[in-house]
Amino acid sequence: MSLDPVLLAVIANRLDTIVREMENTLLRTGRSAVLNMARDFSCALITGDNRLLASAEGLPVHVIGMEFLAEAVTELHDDIREGDAFLHNDPYLGNTHPADHVILVPVFVDGVHIFTAAAKAHQADCGNANPTTYMPFARDIYEEGGLIFPAVRVQRDNEDIADVIRMCRRRIRVPDQWYGDYLAMVGAARIGETRLKELVAKYGLDTIKQFIEEWFDYSERRVAHVISQMPKGTIVGHGRHDPFGPLPDGIPINVKVSIDPAAGMIDIDLTDNIDCVPAGVNESRTCAMNNVMTGVFNSIDPDIPHNAGTFRRITVRLRENCVVGIPRFPHSCSVATTNVGERLVVTTQKAFADAWDGYGLAEGACGIGPGYAVVSGIDWRKNNEPYVNQKFLGSQGGPAGPEIDGWITYGNSVTNGLMFRDSVEIDEQKYPIRVTEIRVRPDSEGSGRRRGAPGFRVAYGPKHDEMRAFYVTDGCHFPPRGVRGGGDAAASLPFKVTADGQEDGLPPIASTDLQAGELLLHLLSGGGGYGDPLEREVERVRDDVLSEFVTFERARDVYGVVFANTELSDALAVDVEATERHRESLRAMRGNTSPANA
Repeated sequence: MSLDPVLLAVIANRLDTIVREMENTLLRTGRSAVLNMARDFSCALITGDNRLLASAEGLPVHVIGMEFLAEAVTELHDDIREGDAFLHNDPYLGNTHPADHVILVPVFVDGVHIFTAAAKAHQADCGNANPTTYMPFARDIYEEGGLIFPAVRVQRDNEDIADVIRMCRRRIRVPDQWYGDYLAMVGAARIGETRLKELVAKYGLDTIKQFIEEWFDYSERRVAHVISQMPKGTIVGHGRHDPFGPLPDGIPINVKVSIDPAAGMIDIDLTDNIDCVPAGVNESRTCAMNNVMTGVFNSIDPDIPHNAGTFRRITVRLRENCVVGIPRFPHSCSVATTNVGERLVVTTQKAFADAWDGYGLAEGACGIGPGYAVVSGIDWRKNNEPYVNQKFLGSQGGPAGPEIDGWITYGNSVTNGLMFRDSVEIDEQKYPIRVTEIRVRPDSEGSGRRRGAPGFRVAYGPKHDEMRAFYVTDGCHFPPRGVRGGGDAAASLPFKVTADGQEDGLPPIASTDLQAGELLLHLLSGGGGYGDPLEREVERVRDDVLSEFVTFERARDVYGVVFANTELSDALAVDVEATERHRESLRAMRGNTSPANA
């Protein structure tokens, strides 16, 4: 290093601050609840030669691979100049899936393209054939129906190109909402452009160029050091997405990871997987890469910077025409950011945990369901105007780690808990729905020395007119698994509640129409457990019972903890002697003689 380490840290943090200012702009100015409540967006800074530089708290599924988007811009356009902005959502050219619109603004200094500022945001509606951004049954991109923009110039000289805007407004069901979100993305990217120019003006272009290379080198050294401390070997993880429609046996997932501590390298091989399928669940190249890398980062050190320097030490092997590889046009990638992608994350981290104690995580938060449904209808309060929006009301339980219990508001694996949940009050003001319950689902956690988080119970429905809901549940047939003796979590289950309160089961992946008085109910899965539940400290079990995460019966039957009374108050006391006897009895019943044999 030739830069002063303090200066290196200052500039690195300044870049993250720029990204956070971009994200704050999106959060505060976005029109749809997807942006201004759920925070289903990310921003990033990319170098002019297309290397990911900074992403702050961006969602892993969004930011890892963001450099491919900038690469598409520079490869497709030879006349890029200051004042340009590009709209990109093409999953065959580096994007995640068509519902993620991205605005990319090239940043020029002294006439040279030095950076690209990128703002990516999931859309409430992207013009699909049905009013949903997830089309699991689409046999190809044509049946999916969404608008595809392969790095299309949308601004010149800081002014909208009206043809593109008209196209979007004509095809999208909620054009004003979309345009409000579009302006928020453009505003975020332009703020990034302004702040980057200020940064260069303060430190000088030569210093910033030097910083970029040394920051990448520093990040590479960090991850290389972590890898050098790991066991050498090759591990293989196997998972499976639930069966549905055209895939009655589900989708098998195979992940092969090789660790070379001496070389400081990790190699991830996804080539041993089935071909693309005639459904919307194929992974895009970016999602296949970033989801498996997220599983690796979760397993070794989640604090490693996500940038081009780090990526030098991790290779991901993909093959063309593979369900978790490089999709062959026109296979649909509509659901690429969730279901199969979630399975890539959790299968990878479970493989680490199975192979080496102290590494990895259990499985948790596989896919999304009615708690995250895309809902649509008309709003009688607003002259029967149409509405389309995705709900983020539920929370799937996070997975347990070697020393940490699962995160209760984890959400889903591809975002690593970085998204927000909707405000019930604001949802009910913005849209004609009512939310009747959001509560913890007791006994849904995967038991363990460190337990997974419980899932939630969520129910909501229309206030007045019919509401249509599209959802893509996973974890119904194959719920999140525990590791190293930890228990599996409860399954993810969708229901319709009739006006008289009857709960009728729904298919895991489907759409349903609800009338006023009916509800969409989702029992969300928990996270898998890590280690023997009979080794869990009795005081932790007591806290779980007091929090009503775990019932008295499950505490006794699964964790082996016996209480002297059943009062949910500070007076609740563990019968220590009875607990010791009961735990020994449970170990004897399962053939173990000590906790070490679990």
